[in-house]
Amino acid sequence: MSNRFEVYMNRAQQEALMVNAHTEIIIASRRMGKSFGIVAPRMIRNAQFMPGSTGAFVASSFRQAHSRTLPAAMAGLESLGFKKDIHFVLGRRPPKKLGYPRPVIEPNDFSDVLSFYTGAIMTIISQDVKLSSNSMTLDWIVGDEAKGLNFDKLKDETFPANGGTQRYFGSCPWHHAMLFCSDMPVSKEGSWLFNYEDKFSPELIDTILELVALRYRYKDKEDPWAVQQRREIDALLGELRRKAVYYREWSIFENIDIVGLEYVQQMKRDLPPLVFQTSILCRRIRSIQGGFYPAFKESVHTYIANNNKELLNAGWREVENSCLLDGDLDRNAPIAVAFDYNANINWLVAGQVKGGKITVIKSFYVKYNRKLRELIDDFCHYYRHHKRKHVVYYYDSTATGSNYAVSRDDFASAVFEQFNKNGWQVSKKYIGNPMKHHEKYQILNDAFNGAKYLIPLLNRENNDALIVSISLADVAITSRGFQKEKGGEKLAESEENLLEYRTDGSDAFDTLVLGCSLFPYQTSVYMGSATG
Repeated sequence: MSNRFEVYMNRAQQEALMVNAHTEIIIASRRMGKSFGIVAPRMIRNAQFMPGSTGAFVASSFRQAHSRTLPAAMAGLESLGFKKDIHFVLGRRPPKKLGYPRPVIEPNDFSDVLSFYTGAIMTIISQDVKLSSNSMTLDWIVGDEAKGLNFDKLKDETFPANGGTQRYFGSCPWHHAMLFCSDMPVSKEGSWLFNYEDKFSPELIDTILELVALRYRYKDKEDPWAVQQRREIDALLGELRRKAVYYREWSIFENIDIVGLEYVQQMKRDLPPLVFQTSILCRRIRSIQGGFYPAFKESVHTYIANNNKELLNAGWREVENSCLLDGDLDRNAPIAVAFDYNANINWLVAGQVKGGKITVIKSFYVKYNRKLRELIDDFCHYYRHHKRKHVVYYYDSTATGSNYAVSRDDFASAVFEQFNKNGWQVSKKYIGNPMKHHEKYQILNDAFNGAKYLIPLLNRENNDALIVSISLADVAITSRGFQKEKGGEKLAESEENLLEYRTDGSDAFDTLVLGCSLFPYQTSVYMGSATG
């Protein structure tokens, strides 16, 4: 571009830009400027140094790419002076009047392609679309919100596609480059990012930075010796960058000059403590090895299922958040629900039985002043477009005769009444006294293993906190066998012990899976019968 202007970059962004490594894994807090200072500059670099190349923007789902990550990246491009429909075009073949060169490998469909003025293109790969990387030949990869990416799909589908021909771009140090950005992973799913820390060589990075500083001395000198020095340094930098793996973890304080201390104080006040620790301070949290659900594996028992047709119809316009975006919902069937009731946090876990599986389609929780009725209102609002407004309510004896979350009514009565108030039918399924922990342990892990009972599968994007609750549920071995460790439930909420990541959510999950497995609802429920 001919026009030049100055932009501010924080220390972390500057370091990453100077290192300019081939492979970059950057775990940074929210508001660190990842889209503006990391993702957008790499997209520009790849487009300019590899004109006509094919890159990939990888998202965990079509929904994520359309609603969050790619719009943020494009905003980053525009903040750097690159204008939409002038320097880049999204979702359509670039008009001839713009004069873009053709890419080396031209796609047949531009609906999910970002085209650059250099002829380079970036195709959007959504991991919830089967074989979305199939038959592609890629020259570089960018992934934002990387903690949500399925690493098995990356290594089996996308990484092998990142083998563009050496004929055109083999001399470029960023050919086959990879950039993955994320805030701090909380669950096991995102832990693959930490593996790159072992491949990071501080000595190599320091050497690159020293060479960059040395080259800066000759930046404005045009005598033959200085020109030769720049060429030699550039050649050496290219070889070092080609081999470099850059791994960094950055907290919000790297960008404090922009966001201000008041923002950090506000986030500490407003965010759940553990979210503040991970998403703002970028601190790792402890995970449980084995735990109460040793057979639970995120790679096996979670899935992504969005209604991509709804998103396609909307183009790149914002779409309201509702069940219309869910691809796993049978809108003509009832929804099974189970709860966990507490003074400070109340949970609702929703699912549908499909064959030998129970799909946990979404979970909800409310805290402190918002109680059980508000929780049900949240459910009914989200599922306002559901065609069959009918729930099968699983509950045990803890829901009868107790009312500390709902004023004068016991839980079961309040649930029934609030669903009716919202226009939903309720089929009650009483399952008796709570099951003993050691029995529950065996049944649930048999279910996860597929040995017997319904196999639980969780919608990954609709159950973030629930998946963490299950992953962190610890186990104690007593004279009565395996027990779920629940001592932390009664403790005051702290920065290291967030309410929604405790065992309450997993208890609601247990009730739903056990209820649907051991007390299946009958076909008559589908015909609209309800019992109260």
